[in-house]
Amino acid sequence: MNIKGCIFILSAAVMWGLIGPISKFPIEQGINPLENAFWRAIFAWMLFAVHACRIGQIKIAVKDLPQIIGFGIVGITIFYGSYQLAVQDAGAALASVLLYTAPAWVAVMSWLLLGERMGPLKITALVITITGVACVSLGPQILGTGKEMNFTWFGIVCGLTSGFTYALYYIYGKTLFARYTTPTIFLYALPIGAICLTPFFEFTHKTPISWGSLIALALICTYGAYSVYYAGLKYLEATAASVIATIEPVIAAILAWLWWNESFDWTGYLGSALIISSVLMIVMEKRIELFISSYKLSKTEKVSDNI
Repeated sequence: MNIKGCIFILSAAVMWGLIGPISKFPIEQGINPLENAFWRAIFAWMLFAVHACRIGQIKIAVKDLPQIIGFGIVGITIFYGSYQLAVQDAGAALASVLLYTAPAWVAVMSWLLLGERMGPLKITALVITITGVACVSLGPQILGTGKEMNFTWFGIVCGLTSGFTYALYYIYGKTLFARYTTPTIFLYALPIGAICLTPFFEFTHKTPISWGSLIALALICTYGAYSVYYAGLKYLEATAASVIATIEPVIAAILAWLWWNESFDWTGYLGSALIISSVLMIVMEKRIELFISSYKLSKTEKVSDNI
């Protein structure tokens, strides 16, 4: 495996893992989560605009405008907004774990919308994902572990919504992202998403810490993360990159514990492990199926030799 590619992907995962813990700084200072999402989009747009102009990729076809607008609303307004709300109401660690239900959503939507096969492995992974979500959200109540719930059900719904809307990046990737560079798409999608957020919050006074956090969300967690991730894809297969990127919720959980004293009970950690396991099952589906087929073939050959 290419070391340079691994370093790029790990860097991207760490940057994405910072989103929740960094977002809590302005939230704790009274900034509306949706205003967090707005400034993240605006500052990131400035960076992607410079990038798109520098590489000379600023044109899009008029026929693609409806898709760009749709992506701006779903992939920026709803995704950025729901994730920030999940951080506020469920915590940075749990928000990151729920975001990683995205591969399960991808499997279902690819089956329904793109006609892709929904094999036994994906179905198993889907069941494991649902079990994992149940553990992190219902575990303390069902099993009576005594751990006080430090989230709201609205936060859980927002976390699952962020996972669902993030999964749509894959659907758009089959069409929109295949025709344009990432800076070109974000050049148009980010301001659309930011504008659609404005009716839902009021601008408030921000301290230097809040401004620094908002800039970091755009510079490090958005522009920087996407840039190094796609740089890593030049050296690694998408499957390998996806496996390495699963360290993101682990980073988020560690930082949320260190910075904000967030923690799960054992059911929460079990649920988190199940969700991450299901992600690995989905992204490594072909390799797992190939291994199972090879194992079955070797068993058949041994039986034949014995006969």
